[in-house]
Amino acid sequence: MLQSLHILTAKLRKALAQLPNLPRALGLVWGVARGWTIAWIALLIVQGLLPVGLVYLTKLVVDGILAAVRNGGDWPTVRGVLIKAALLGAVMLLIEVARSAASLIRTIQAELLEEHIRGLIHEKSASADLAFYEFPDYFDHLHRARAEASYRPVALLENLGSLLQNGITLVAMGAVLIPLGPWLALALMVSTLPALFVVIFYSLAEYQWHQRTTADERLVWYFDWVLTAAEAAAELRLFGLGKYFQEAHRKLRARLRGERINLLVRQSKAELAASLAALLITGAAMAWMIWQALHAKVSLGELALIYAAFNQGQGLMRTLLSTVAQLYANSLFIGNLFDFLALEPIVVDQPTTRGRNVNSLQSEISFRGVTFNYPGSEVNALADFDLSVRAGDIVALVGPNGAGKSTLVKLLCRFYDPQRGAITLDGVDIKEIPASQLRSLITVLFQQPVHYNSTVNENVAYGAINQSPPQEAIVAAVKAAGAEDIVSRLSAGYESLLGKRFVGGTELSVGEWQRIALARAFLRQAPIIILDEPTSALDPWAEVDWLLRFRELAIGRTAIIITHRFTTAMHADVIHVMEYGRIVESGSHLELLERDGRYADSWTQQMRTQPKSALREA
Repeated sequence: MLQSLHILTAKLRKALAQLPNLPRALGLVWGVARGWTIAWIALLIVQGLLPVGLVYLTKLVVDGILAAVRNGGDWPTVRGVLIKAALLGAVMLLIEVARSAASLIRTIQAELLEEHIRGLIHEKSASADLAFYEFPDYFDHLHRARAEASYRPVALLENLGSLLQNGITLVAMGAVLIPLGPWLALALMVSTLPALFVVIFYSLAEYQWHQRTTADERLVWYFDWVLTAAEAAAELRLFGLGKYFQEAHRKLRARLRGERINLLVRQSKAELAASLAALLITGAAMAWMIWQALHAKVSLGELALIYAAFNQGQGLMRTLLSTVAQLYANSLFIGNLFDFLALEPIVVDQPTTRGRNVNSLQSEISFRGVTFNYPGSEVNALADFDLSVRAGDIVALVGPNGAGKSTLVKLLCRFYDPQRGAITLDGVDIKEIPASQLRSLITVLFQQPVHYNSTVNENVAYGAINQSPPQEAIVAAVKAAGAEDIVSRLSAGYESLLGKRFVGGTELSVGEWQRIALARAFLRQAPIIILDEPTSALDPWAEVDWLLRFRELAIGRTAIIITHRFTTAMHADVIHVMEYGRIVESGSHLELLERDGRYADSWTQQMRTQPKSALREA
């Protein structure tokens, strides 16, 4: 007994801990649709009172009919009955009108609220640290927020409306019952207490089950993505993986379904027991009403009123309990949204950045004693790393995968902060520069650029979207990237839709997509250009052509090229060879060949695989 009480107390504490989510959710509704919410509340109050008027008018009509029968159907009495019946019909019509109006307003509120919440999720996702994507917990938070955002706020809105409307009706029904039998109102309340406990207990149990199985639900989504996404379609067929992933999806779904059904079965049994308790109390109330009628202690109209009020009262109590359960459950899940929105970034502007105005690079980019490891990893991506890049130079970083080359890009863009050391622009620590301003100084071609399913113009313009670039600038960027031939072959030129996700789109090859991404990077007239594997998807002949264009484009700007191709690196002013998070060699192409070290060995091996024509061009 003591253990059961302890469990119940713990459950109650957990339930109460979620109550702060409710006013926060109400604040969202009020902030997004204040005018509509006022109109909606007014209609709910009207809807709450009208059923009581309907019950009371029913009593008056019944008593009027009996009076008309006793008076032999005289006109004054019949006229009174007809007037009351007309009022009864008018109330019924008014109930339908109010219901329709409230439904329309609720739909408008729901649309505004859902759009606002999706905006909040998008804003948080777009501003969250890149480090968040290193943690499965972040994806759990994001999954829960996105999964619930589409319908939980709307459901919460409906719950609140139902609670207010039915609560008003129930209070009014209780006021009608108290003069006829005070204990009826008490019996009505007591009969619902077991059900109240059941709905709260199992609402919390369902919420905890969803929290516990979030990772499994994400895995189900992942299997679904693998089976349906274009990115995986070729390998799925080549390696015959379709059946494997189908079976993995089926097994996981079956386990989750079994757990959910088991929870629902236990809930149904508890609800049945609560319903039996309510039925016993209802039976006692019915017996008392019949006894009162048999002893002529109430009129037939009053008996009809008591029956209708008690019957509707019980229905309202069941509805209220169901609403309370849904409201509680939805407020629990709304808590997932607030948990996601409460995630705080680590990379933030410092107070000392105010007033800083760095809009060019005059001297150098410097890494001094930088040590960095990715979240959750104990291996240093960079260790006591030093590097200086003079303004105006073209610098190449070469080395094996995992050497830390791409990590430099992320740190320079301040997607992460190093654990030790400093990165400076012209002697100013980049932490002292507002992040948005710092990033405006840099344009990057990432190793895996995004394939935006939009027009060529839009794909390129994304590189400087806040500046509304003119068409001439877009054309110049496309030419600088060597992508003018690609655009000329498209049916609608710069207005051609790229990608196959939407009707009328044209898919490009990997190399063509890379040229479009290069144009996007070039459009941004930033003093620092960073290109991560810019020629990886180009054939050797196209590589030579592009390198000639790039040297012209980079005049007066500082360029960092990360590459595995030494035919690309050889055109740089300075080449840095990286291994295990450190620079092991530095110099020009000829200087490094003369040293006969790591770079020279790799150059010799790579040249054996190059076409002779490409070597002559190099």
